[in-house]
Amino acid sequence: MLPFKRALRPLAALLLAAALAVAPAATVHAAGAPSRGWNDYSCKPSAAHPRPVVLVHGTFGNSVDNWLSLAPYLKDRGYCVFSLDYGQLPGVPLFHGLGPIDQSAEQLPAFVDQVLAATGAAKADLVGHSQGGMMPRYYLRFLGGAAKVNALVGIAPDNHGTTLSGLTNLLPYFPGASDLLKSATPGLADQITGSAFLTKLNAGGDTVPGVHYTVIATQYDEVATPWRSQYLSGPDVRNVLLQDLCAVDLSEHVAIGTIDRVAFHEVANALDPAHATATTCLSVFS
Repeated sequence: MLPFKRALRPLAALLLAAALAVAPAATVHAAGAPSRGWNDYSCKPSAAHPRPVVLVHGTFGNSVDNWLSLAPYLKDRGYCVFSLDYGQLPGVPLFHGLGPIDQSAEQLPAFVDQVLAATGAAKADLVGHSQGGMMPRYYLRFLGGAAKVNALVGIAPDNHGTTLSGLTNLLPYFPGASDLLKSATPGLADQITGSAFLTKLNAGGDTVPGVHYTVIATQYDEVATPWRSQYLSGPDVRNVLLQDLCAVDLSEHVAIGTIDRVAFHEVANALDPAHATATTCLSVFS
């Protein structure tokens, strides 16, 4: 049995390497390190932007590195902005979002409550990238989050799982590989199309009443694949394809959530739809 398990390791390593290859590179920032103007618990929401924004990083991300561009973008537009770390595995620094996703979702209520208590707001808006755009749906459905969240904006969220550009289709040909992946990086295994976690999450519909949903996708996504599986169905849902807004935008999975100003402009529109302006290629200058 031991040699067989060793034979499975190359496949698990291949899946991990593929995910790491497109993950945001970790910088010198440690999790919880001071951010550039956000995570300021003295911030009080304005009348123009009455709800704080909670940013939820993706797999292999953390509360700083995932948001070095979007957090200041929103802060400069008058929002109180906060971000958290979740899904840490023992002995794995910097790279988070790897733990079981239902347990990761259980870290979100306390953080949102802390933000609401500090700001005095009744509700928050959530913006997440990749896993961070999907995981909060568990909080909304099963952990009472719908009463405390006005909107969820998912940037390239794997709402219905991923094939990781077809790599996960190899797993059935390697008996035991799925179990090995689940034990080593459960947060990755939970995101594979058809996982028990996703089956539970999506049973009975994609949305819950009272929450406004926006999904922003790119047709060049190589991680949350196929990209159309990111879309949600249900009332109060807006699904947006980046290339419908700017046909020449070539952003893939990482870029759409970390540096793409066209996507950022659409995030701002989703947070304040009453004052939304047209999102075009020129939005990079706004």
